[in-house]
Amino acid sequence: MSKCETVVLTNMCMVYDDNGNILVQNRTKNTWPGITFPGGHVEKDESIVESTIREVKEETGLTISNLELCGICQWTKLCGYRYIVFCYKTKSFTGELLDSKEGHVFWIKKKDLFNYELANDLKEMFTVMDSTTLSEFYSLRNDLEDVKNIILLSKRVFLTIKVKIGRASCRERV
Repeated sequence: MSKCETVVLTNMCMVYDDNGNILVQNRTKNTWPGITFPGGHVEKDESIVESTIREVKEETGLTISNLELCGICQWTKLCGYRYIVFCYKTKSFTGELLDSKEGHVFWIKKKDLFNYELANDLKEMFTVMDSTTLSEFYSLRNDLEDVKNIILLSKRVFLTIKVKIGRASCRERV
């Protein structure tokens, strides 16, 4: 068995304030539509934190700082590669909120997030990002059975959930 695999590195950041609000993005791209947090791909020779700061600036107009790593989310067996998202959160930001080609950005109450039409897997990703005990969301897709195994990991808990889904597409996460 090979120890090498193709990996796509990405980031996501939950920007929040002291009034219970979180910044969300209504993505218009058909590859991953719905409400999500700003973020994107890590470019060659760019650190994960630098890429997160750049992506949030490009997608929201805000300059963020004091990022806190709050989880890792990953998918395997989706088109033959591993897709990893480094999840951050911060309440340190400056600038004026602006929409981008990625979608409309706006503030909502954190408690209301699940009332919106979320991007695929964002509910599980948010659960990890907002948790003080969970550290990882891992999804192993089996396209033949239309089932994904959702695994939420922490230092003390290993939880696996099987969920019936529609066919995953290779363009879903790229």
